[in-house]
Amino acid sequence: MPKVLIADKMSNAATQVFKTRGVDVDVITGLSKDELIKIIADYDGLAVRSTTRPDAEIIAAAKNLKVIGRAGIGVDNIDISAATDRGVVVMNTPFGNAITTAEHAIAMLFSAARQIPAASTRTQNGEWPKSDFKGVELFNKTLGIIGCGNIGALVAERALGLKMKVIAFDPYLTQERAVKLGVEKVDLDTLFQRADAITLHTPLVEATKGIVSRARLGMTKKGIIIVNCARGGLVDEEALKDALDAGHVRAAALDVFAVEPAKTHPLFGTDNFIATPHLGASTLEAQENVAVQVAEQMADYLLTGAVSNALNTPSISAEEAPRLKPWVDLADKLGTMTGQLLRGPVKAIEITYKGSVSELNTKPMSAAALAGLLKSAMPDVNMVSAPGLAKERGINLTESYSDEAKRAESLIRLTVETSERKFAIVGTIYRGEPRIVRIFGVPMDAAFSQNMLYIRNEDRPGFIGKLGNLLGDAKINIATFSLGRMAQGGDAVCLVSIDEAPNPEVCAQIKAVDQVKIVDVVKL
Repeated sequence: MPKVLIADKMSNAATQVFKTRGVDVDVITGLSKDELIKIIADYDGLAVRSTTRPDAEIIAAAKNLKVIGRAGIGVDNIDISAATDRGVVVMNTPFGNAITTAEHAIAMLFSAARQIPAASTRTQNGEWPKSDFKGVELFNKTLGIIGCGNIGALVAERALGLKMKVIAFDPYLTQERAVKLGVEKVDLDTLFQRADAITLHTPLVEATKGIVSRARLGMTKKGIIIVNCARGGLVDEEALKDALDAGHVRAAALDVFAVEPAKTHPLFGTDNFIATPHLGASTLEAQENVAVQVAEQMADYLLTGAVSNALNTPSISAEEAPRLKPWVDLADKLGTMTGQLLRGPVKAIEITYKGSVSELNTKPMSAAALAGLLKSAMPDVNMVSAPGLAKERGINLTESYSDEAKRAESLIRLTVETSERKFAIVGTIYRGEPRIVRIFGVPMDAAFSQNMLYIRNEDRPGFIGKLGNLLGDAKINIATFSLGRMAQGGDAVCLVSIDEAPNPEVCAQIKAVDQVKIVDVVKL
């Protein structure tokens, strides 16, 4: 039974989901880094929010860890690179708190436009400062949205309902999507120049760090409103204070800060500045939604292999997983076998999907083939880490697809180029089992087995008898024997499934047979 640790406070609904699904779960919150390192090796999964920070040291200690689930959208507290290197899936819950965060952004926008917090405080202090507060309408104003993904799109929808004009900057926003949302897609400088208010809904990465900079604030209209309910660090907070003090920025509302918890800050006490303590996702509904969602995703992965909302590996839906499993297994075996037969470093890999398999989600198959291929040199590699490791080593991967003749059998062809030659192996699924149908250009019909001999030989009489005698003398039982040839009298290939792997002496005796050119032992 897989075991999960919930290391941060979250709804009890997560615990219940794990238990109902048959996953053992411990809830231990408030652990120090050293305390977490001491126990993390006992767990297959780690569920966190923003407090626990699984860094490279923690992940290295997590010998059995398979998945880290973030109950929420931001994952800057997780070392994704270290997780990927260790083959640990990192997943978040991008939809569970989207509505809550979007509503908070709109609430902050209203609060800033009408100076509601300051007016409330002074009124409750016994004043009646009606003449001191002159707000601005949002109607017919232009809202600039930086980051138009799930949350940004929800903010746009609500702003349009307020009869605002909406412009958006997002490098991944297509023109078609922008039209569907009813927003105008613009470049970043144009957004800063045209907007009456700006709201941020983008992750914190190197490209977005300080995206609201001193220079860009200088591009804006006087009276601009700035709202950030996304991630701390997106706004140059010192520049924002100067712009507020100068009266260039009318108001600013931040729910997130570069350093949290922000118990003291230069912006605190600044006129027309509103702060909330990272409340974007803090509603009863959102807390339960993200807890349930992360538990369901983690349980799916640990129990069925289904992958949802992963940031470092292809997604596989629960419906897809049973259909993909035999093909992923085939791809892994093709890669593993090829990795043991190669001579020379890998330069390029091509994976071709032919027939109805080309219509499936092939990314997990490609990842499995890569993992199998690299396994002989890097035993700890898996589907999560393989693509990154291949890229680091300059191995070029291409994928091609052919659905010609869907009535024909589906095939996966793995072609690997080394400094010496190209090697290709083709496999299929027959009656639910993976089989080899072509190897090194030779037609074949062979099952995979734990121990196999791969032999290339000249197609001349006597070879099969000599091979059988050598294996018999070594008391090695033959389970299956598959033989194919390019042409009569040319090169032939045989794949022999055997009960145990031969020792080097037996391999040398086989190699000494005059027809034999290559002998390799393959272990799967």
